[in-house]
Amino acid sequence: MTMTQKVEAFKEDLELFETPNDKLDYILDLSKNFKGLPQEAQNDANLIKGCSSKAWLTKEMQDGKIILKADAESLIAKGMLTLLLAIFSNRSAEEILAFNPKELENLGFAELLSPVRLQGLDAFLHVIYTYAQKGE
Repeated sequence: MTMTQKVEAFKEDLELFETPNDKLDYILDLSKNFKGLPQEAQNDANLIKGCSSKAWLTKEMQDGKIILKADAESLIAKGMLTLLLAIFSNRSAEEILAFNPKELENLGFAELLSPVRLQGLDAFLHVIYTYAQKGE
């Protein structure tokens, strides 16, 4: 499934819910299956700067694909990271760079998240796209 198809699938899921609170509950439910990171990976080097709660992201290149793993202190951040990792992880740098992050606006995050949480989303995207550009 392409990144755009993943976004569309999440959009369809979110459209099943009538209210923003119901949509947030869906995102919180995503956090129930969140794997997280080992304690030693929750360090300053992996900290996503700009998030309202502490969140960490590890990145590595494996067989030409960027593998992302994350963790966060808050449930809403864990839910959002679950969604974002489903879209961005296990992709080539070229695939990530070809994806227009504006497509995420189709998910309606602006109506669901506070401005501070939207800044966290931007911070996550900045880290991912910077990593993909370096092609490490």
